[in-house]
Amino acid sequence: MIPIALTIAGSDSSGGAGIQGDLKTFSALGVYGASVITALTAQNTRGVNAIHALPGAFIAAQLDAVFDDLDVRAVKIGMVGSASATIAVAEKLETLHGVPIVLDPVMVATSGDPLLDAEAEQVLRESLIPLSNLITPNLEEAARLLGDNARAGDEAGMRDQAARLLKFGASAVLVKGGHGDGPEAVDILVQADGVTRLTSPRIETRNTHGTGCTLSSAIAAGLARGLKLEEACILAKAYLAGALAAAGELQVGQGAGPVHHFHELWDKR
Repeated sequence: MIPIALTIAGSDSSGGAGIQGDLKTFSALGVYGASVITALTAQNTRGVNAIHALPGAFIAAQLDAVFDDLDVRAVKIGMVGSASATIAVAEKLETLHGVPIVLDPVMVATSGDPLLDAEAEQVLRESLIPLSNLITPNLEEAARLLGDNARAGDEAGMRDQAARLLKFGASAVLVKGGHGDGPEAVDILVQADGVTRLTSPRIETRNTHGTGCTLSSAIAAGLARGLKLEEACILAKAYLAGALAAAGELQVGQGAGPVHHFHELWDKR
Protein backbone atom coordinates (compact mmCIF):
# COMPACT_ATOMS: atom_id res chain seq x y z
CA MET A 1 0.00 0.00 0.00
CA ILE A 2 1.37 3.39 -0.95
CA PRO A 3 1.98 5.74 2.00
CA ILE A 4 -0.30 8.77 2.18
CA ALA A 5 0.70 12.27 3.28
CA LEU A 6 -1.64 15.21 3.77
CA THR A 7 -0.78 18.82 3.04
CA ILE A 8 -2.76 21.59 4.73
CA ALA A 9 -1.88 24.81 2.96
CA GLY A 10 -2.85 27.58 0.56
CA SER A 11 -3.20 27.17 -3.18
CA ASP A 12 -0.55 28.77 -5.41
CA SER A 13 -2.04 29.64 -8.80
CA SER A 14 1.42 29.61 -10.40
CA GLY A 15 1.99 26.01 -9.28
CA GLY A 16 5.39 26.25 -7.62
CA ALA A 17 4.60 26.52 -3.92
CA GLY A 18 1.76 25.79 -1.49
CA ILE A 19 -0.59 22.90 -2.18
CA GLN A 20 0.68 22.44 -5.72
CA GLY A 21 4.34 22.37 -4.71
CA ASP A 22 3.60 19.98 -1.85
CA LEU A 23 1.69 17.52 -4.04
CA LYS A 24 4.49 17.57 -6.64
CA THR A 25 7.01 16.82 -3.90
CA PHE A 26 4.95 13.96 -2.50
CA SER A 27 4.58 12.44 -5.97
CA ALA A 28 8.28 12.80 -6.78
CA LEU A 29 9.16 10.96 -3.57
CA GLY A 30 6.75 8.07 -4.01
CA VAL A 31 4.00 9.21 -1.64
CA TYR A 32 0.29 9.68 -2.41
CA GLY A 33 -0.75 13.23 -1.60
CA ALA A 34 -4.05 14.41 -0.15
CA SER A 35 -4.80 18.08 0.42
CA VAL A 36 -6.81 20.49 2.55
CA ILE A 37 -6.86 24.02 1.16
CA THR A 38 -6.87 26.89 3.66
CA ALA A 39 -6.73 29.83 1.24
CA LEU A 40 -6.69 30.71 -2.43
CA THR A 41 -3.97 33.00 -3.69
CA ALA A 42 -3.66 34.91 -6.93
CA GLN A 43 0.10 34.79 -7.34
CA ASN A 44 2.91 34.14 -9.76
CA THR A 45 6.69 34.13 -9.72
CA ARG A 46 6.73 37.92 -9.24
CA GLY A 47 4.43 38.27 -6.25
CA VAL A 48 1.10 37.72 -4.52
CA ASN A 49 -1.74 39.82 -5.95
CA ALA A 50 -4.65 38.67 -3.76
CA ILE A 51 -5.56 36.19 -1.01
CA HIS A 52 -8.99 34.69 -0.35
CA ALA A 53 -9.12 32.88 3.01
CA LEU A 54 -11.51 29.95 3.30
CA PRO A 55 -13.89 29.71 6.29
CA GLY A 56 -12.70 27.64 9.22
CA ALA A 57 -15.81 25.43 9.05
CA PHE A 58 -15.05 24.46 5.46
CA ILE A 59 -11.43 23.71 6.32
CA ALA A 60 -12.69 21.47 9.13
CA ALA A 61 -15.03 19.73 6.68
CA GLN A 62 -12.12 19.00 4.35
CA LEU A 63 -10.12 17.56 7.25
CA ASP A 64 -13.02 15.35 8.28
CA ALA A 65 -13.42 14.07 4.72
CA VAL A 66 -9.75 13.12 4.47
CA PHE A 67 -9.37 11.50 7.88
CA ASP A 68 -12.69 9.63 7.66
CA ASP A 69 -11.46 7.77 4.58
CA LEU A 70 -7.69 7.87 4.12
CA ASP A 71 -4.92 6.25 6.18
CA VAL A 72 -2.77 9.36 6.53
CA ARG A 73 0.79 8.61 7.65
CA ALA A 74 2.11 12.19 7.92
CA VAL A 75 0.77 15.74 7.86
CA LYS A 76 2.48 18.86 6.52
CA ILE A 77 1.06 22.28 7.43
CA GLY A 78 1.99 25.32 5.39
CA MET A 79 0.12 28.60 4.96
CA VAL A 80 -2.94 28.74 7.21
CA GLY A 81 -3.64 32.42 6.54
CA SER A 82 -6.16 33.43 9.20
CA ALA A 83 -6.80 32.91 12.90
CA SER A 84 -10.05 31.02 12.24
CA ALA A 85 -8.28 28.67 9.85
CA THR A 86 -5.47 28.08 12.34
CA ILE A 87 -7.97 27.30 15.10
CA ALA A 88 -9.90 24.90 12.85
CA VAL A 89 -6.73 23.01 11.93
CA ALA A 90 -5.51 22.85 15.53
CA GLU A 91 -8.85 21.57 16.86
CA LYS A 92 -8.92 18.73 14.33
CA LEU A 93 -5.27 17.75 14.66
CA GLU A 94 -5.26 17.64 18.45
CA THR A 95 -7.47 14.53 18.19
CA LEU A 96 -4.95 12.90 15.84
CA HIS A 97 -2.60 10.50 17.61
CA GLY A 98 0.55 8.84 16.31
CA VAL A 99 0.68 10.71 12.99
CA PRO A 100 3.76 12.96 12.64
CA ILE A 101 3.06 16.63 11.94
CA VAL A 102 5.52 18.93 10.15
CA LEU A 103 4.70 22.64 10.48
CA ASP A 104 6.25 25.14 8.11
CA PRO A 105 5.32 28.48 9.75
CA VAL A 106 4.72 30.36 6.51
CA MET A 107 4.49 34.06 7.24
CA VAL A 108 5.96 35.81 4.20
CA ALA A 109 6.16 34.70 0.55
CA THR A 110 9.47 34.52 -1.35
CA SER A 111 8.40 37.78 -3.00
CA GLY A 112 8.14 39.47 0.42
CA ASP A 113 4.33 39.55 0.51
CA PRO A 114 2.80 38.83 3.97
CA LEU A 115 0.82 35.58 4.22
CA LEU A 116 -0.16 35.49 7.91
CA ASP A 117 -1.76 38.19 10.05
CA ALA A 118 -0.75 39.00 13.64
CA GLU A 119 -3.74 37.27 15.26
CA ALA A 120 -3.09 34.08 13.31
CA GLU A 121 0.60 34.21 14.30
CA GLN A 122 -0.36 34.15 17.97
CA VAL A 123 -2.74 31.22 17.49
CA LEU A 124 -0.04 29.38 15.56
CA ARG A 125 2.41 29.85 18.46
CA GLU A 126 -0.08 28.76 21.10
CA SER A 127 -2.06 26.02 19.32
CA LEU A 128 -0.25 24.56 16.29
CA ILE A 129 3.40 24.54 17.35
CA PRO A 130 2.75 22.41 20.49
CA LEU A 131 1.03 19.79 18.29
CA SER A 132 3.96 19.53 15.89
CA ASN A 133 6.69 16.92 15.73
CA LEU A 134 8.81 19.38 13.75
CA ILE A 135 8.66 23.06 12.84
CA THR A 136 10.77 24.38 9.97
CA PRO A 137 11.20 28.18 10.18
CA ASN A 138 13.68 30.02 8.00
CA LEU A 139 15.91 32.68 9.54
CA GLU A 140 13.31 35.44 9.25
CA GLU A 141 10.47 33.28 10.57
CA ALA A 142 12.51 32.06 13.54
CA ALA A 143 13.27 35.63 14.57
CA ARG A 144 9.67 36.70 14.08
CA LEU A 145 8.26 33.83 16.12
CA LEU A 146 10.63 34.69 18.97
CA GLY A 147 10.05 38.43 18.75
CA ASP A 148 13.75 39.05 18.07
CA ASN A 149 14.79 42.24 16.32
CA ALA A 150 17.11 40.49 13.86
CA ARG A 151 17.57 37.08 12.34
CA ALA A 152 20.46 34.87 13.45
CA GLY A 153 23.75 35.93 11.93
CA ASP A 154 25.68 32.69 12.38
CA GLU A 155 25.27 29.04 13.31
CA ALA A 156 25.57 29.74 17.02
CA GLY A 157 22.66 32.16 16.71
CA MET A 158 20.65 29.58 14.77
CA ARG A 159 21.24 26.97 17.47
CA ASP A 160 20.21 29.45 20.15
CA GLN A 161 17.00 30.40 18.35
CA ALA A 162 16.15 26.76 17.64
CA ALA A 163 16.63 25.86 21.30
CA ARG A 164 14.38 28.73 22.36
CA LEU A 165 11.73 27.74 19.81
CA LEU A 166 11.82 24.19 21.15
CA LYS A 167 10.37 25.56 24.38
CA PHE A 168 7.19 26.49 22.45
CA GLY A 169 6.26 22.81 22.62
CA ALA A 170 7.27 21.17 19.33
CA SER A 171 9.27 17.94 19.52
CA ALA A 172 11.97 19.31 17.18
CA VAL A 173 12.98 22.51 15.38
CA LEU A 174 14.77 22.82 12.05
CA VAL A 175 16.05 26.37 11.48
CA LYS A 176 16.76 26.74 7.77
CA GLY A 177 19.80 28.73 6.68
CA GLY A 178 19.16 28.83 2.96
CA HIS A 179 18.83 32.63 3.04
CA GLY A 180 22.13 33.02 4.88
CA ASP A 181 25.63 33.60 3.56
CA GLY A 182 28.66 31.42 2.81
CA PRO A 183 29.47 28.55 0.43
CA GLU A 184 27.20 26.10 2.28
CA ALA A 185 23.49 26.20 3.04
CA VAL A 186 23.40 25.11 6.68
CA ASP A 187 20.27 24.01 8.54
CA ILE A 188 20.27 23.32 12.28
CA LEU A 189 18.05 20.52 13.65
CA VAL A 190 17.49 20.70 17.40
CA GLN A 191 15.79 17.94 19.36
CA ALA A 192 15.61 17.33 23.09
CA ASP A 193 18.53 14.91 22.86
CA GLY A 194 20.88 16.85 20.63
CA VAL A 195 21.75 19.07 17.67
CA THR A 196 22.36 17.99 14.06
CA ARG A 197 24.06 20.18 11.45
CA LEU A 198 22.73 19.60 7.92
CA THR A 199 24.64 21.03 4.97
CA SER A 200 24.51 21.24 1.19
CA PRO A 201 26.43 23.38 -1.32
CA ARG A 202 24.87 26.82 -1.73
CA ILE A 203 23.31 27.02 -5.19
CA GLU A 204 23.27 30.41 -6.86
CA THR A 205 19.89 30.73 -8.56
CA ARG A 206 17.00 33.15 -8.60
CA ASN A 207 14.59 30.19 -8.93
CA THR A 208 13.73 29.77 -5.26
CA HIS A 209 9.93 29.91 -5.41
CA GLY A 210 8.55 27.19 -3.13
CA THR A 211 11.80 26.14 -1.44
CA GLY A 212 10.34 26.16 2.07
CA CYS A 213 7.20 24.30 1.02
CA THR A 214 9.27 21.74 -0.84
CA LEU A 215 11.64 21.01 2.05
CA SER A 216 8.90 20.59 4.66
CA SER A 217 6.74 18.43 2.39
CA ALA A 218 9.78 16.30 1.50
CA ILE A 219 10.36 15.72 5.22
CA ALA A 220 6.70 14.77 5.64
CA ALA A 221 7.02 12.37 2.70
CA GLY A 222 9.98 10.68 4.39
CA LEU A 223 8.07 10.37 7.66
CA ALA A 224 5.07 8.92 5.79
CA ARG A 225 7.43 6.27 4.40
CA GLY A 226 8.52 5.36 7.92
CA LEU A 227 11.86 7.16 8.13
CA LYS A 228 13.18 8.55 11.39
CA LEU A 229 13.07 12.34 11.67
CA GLU A 230 16.79 12.98 11.22
CA GLU A 231 16.97 10.66 8.21
CA ALA A 232 13.89 12.29 6.66
CA CYS A 233 15.49 15.74 7.09
CA ILE A 234 18.76 14.62 5.49
CA LEU A 235 17.06 13.08 2.48
CA ALA A 236 14.72 16.07 2.10
CA LYS A 237 17.65 18.49 2.07
CA ALA A 238 19.40 16.45 -0.61
CA TYR A 239 16.20 16.36 -2.69
CA LEU A 240 15.77 20.14 -2.42
CA ALA A 241 19.39 20.73 -3.40
CA GLY A 242 18.81 18.72 -6.58
CA ALA A 243 15.56 20.57 -7.29
CA LEU A 244 17.32 23.92 -6.89
CA ALA A 245 20.27 22.91 -9.06
CA ALA A 246 17.92 21.86 -11.88
CA ALA A 247 15.46 24.77 -11.49
CA GLY A 248 16.93 26.72 -14.39
CA GLU A 249 15.89 23.96 -16.81
CA LEU A 250 12.22 24.85 -16.32
CA GLN A 251 12.33 28.52 -17.37
CA VAL A 252 8.93 29.17 -15.75
CA GLY A 253 7.83 32.75 -15.11
CA GLN A 254 9.58 36.11 -15.19
CA GLY A 255 10.45 36.40 -11.51
CA ALA A 256 11.68 33.90 -8.91
CA GLY A 257 10.90 30.67 -10.74
CA PRO A 258 9.98 27.38 -9.07
CA VAL A 259 12.36 24.60 -8.13
CA HIS A 260 12.33 21.49 -10.33
CA HIS A 261 10.33 18.98 -8.29
CA PHE A 262 10.72 16.22 -10.88
CA HIS A 263 14.42 16.73 -11.59
CA GLU A 264 15.17 13.03 -11.09
CA LEU A 265 12.20 11.77 -13.12
CA TRP A 266 11.65 13.86 -16.22
CA ASP A 267 13.32 12.96 -19.50
CA LYS A 268 16.26 15.33 -19.96
CA ARG A 269 15.96 15.24 -23.76
